[in-house]
Amino acid sequence: MEKSFRSHIKSAFPYLVNSKLVIAVSGGVDSMVLLHLCKKINLNIIIAHCNFNLRDKESDGDEEFVVSNAKKLDIPIHIQHFNTSLFAEKHKLSIQMAARELRYRWFEELRISEDADYILTAHHANDSLETFLINLVRSTGPEGLAGIKAENDKILRPFLKFSRQEIQQYAIENQILWREDSSNASTKYLRNKIRHQVIPLLEEMNPQFLKGFENTQTYLKEQLDLVEDYTEIIFRKAVTRNDYGYSLDIAMLKRLPHTKALLYQLLKDFGFTEWNDVENLLDAQSGKIVFSATHRLIKDRDYLLLTEITAPDANKTYEITEKDSHIMFSGGALHFEYVSEIREIGKDCIYVNPEKLSYPLQLRHRKKGDYFYPFGMKNRKKVSDFFKDQKMSLPEKESTWLLCSKDTIVWVVTRRADNRFAITNSDKPILKISFVS
Repeated sequence: MEKSFRSHIKSAFPYLVNSKLVIAVSGGVDSMVLLHLCKKINLNIIIAHCNFNLRDKESDGDEEFVVSNAKKLDIPIHIQHFNTSLFAEKHKLSIQMAARELRYRWFEELRISEDADYILTAHHANDSLETFLINLVRSTGPEGLAGIKAENDKILRPFLKFSRQEIQQYAIENQILWREDSSNASTKYLRNKIRHQVIPLLEEMNPQFLKGFENTQTYLKEQLDLVEDYTEIIFRKAVTRNDYGYSLDIAMLKRLPHTKALLYQLLKDFGFTEWNDVENLLDAQSGKIVFSATHRLIKDRDYLLLTEITAPDANKTYEITEKDSHIMFSGGALHFEYVSEIREIGKDCIYVNPEKLSYPLQLRHRKKGDYFYPFGMKNRKKVSDFFKDQKMSLPEKESTWLLCSKDTIVWVVTRRADNRFAITNSDKPILKISFVS
């Protein structure tokens, strides 16, 4: 196995030779073998061990065992204790999910603090098979059937091509000691039930089942890579980045085959689950919205608008005194300066008669019933009707600010000034108000 491991590192992870690595070591056979092999091929490593305080003395025994081996191998070690049960209860997670979140969060913190490049874990081929079956039982998309990734950002899993049997055999032949986790024998966890009851039956039907799964997994990953490449091409043609998020061209999406599957590929990372509702949005009335936990998808005429759900600031108001030369706010800044004449004119600046202003000014979002006298027009207009005439999307409406004098609108910022504050030929001085994004 040592020869195969060296060859695998050289072909799949050649950059590890010149990297600093954090190795997650629990004390079990998998992580102990990974530790010894990385030491043997002279990789630059430090050990990370988590004590989840779930098995009383057994957990402490694992910690002592790993510390002892770190000293023998002369490898730096870092230990972290967790109150896993309390964390799980507080965040409404299972113990296993809580432990997973805690360890990976700490591994990344340790990697950064120790100026390391990557985190190595000892997940192997059997772990990937178990994950595949777990996802199959729970229902999953194609990604869930591809098993565990060998590379996931800074987390690397160089043992995925090796089986549990190979790893244990190597440990026995090389007299590498390890600790057995008693909880691994319990079938109350789904993973253990699959490991001890389901997989043995599959292997009884086909002794080469694990090898066959590895081949199937390779095919699946190749197909997923193909889908990702296709999706990237479509993304560049049909999706536009804007100030509010993304715009998806409805006409283009509807011309393409397998539209629902394509929408899944484009939007799966944004938390959506109701894919029938997402697809129906293509033919829905403007203003219809589908929500995920973090984002919303809005039908807006010819586009689907994807925006992040952020903390609402609809009631946020900024006050501006006569002494203020600028005000910063979410979305940009306003600058105030006195000038002797009107020069450049554009959507990002207006000129007003300061004697018509009542301080403090307010910068706020629209309220029901807001109206103003758009510059160049004699009659008043509701802000809502103005937005409609401008064909503004919901995100644009929500993010547009109104500069007000008392409750009178001075400027629909970057859209239209109010006629009542306009400069006449005799007005002096002149206040220039500019918007900077």
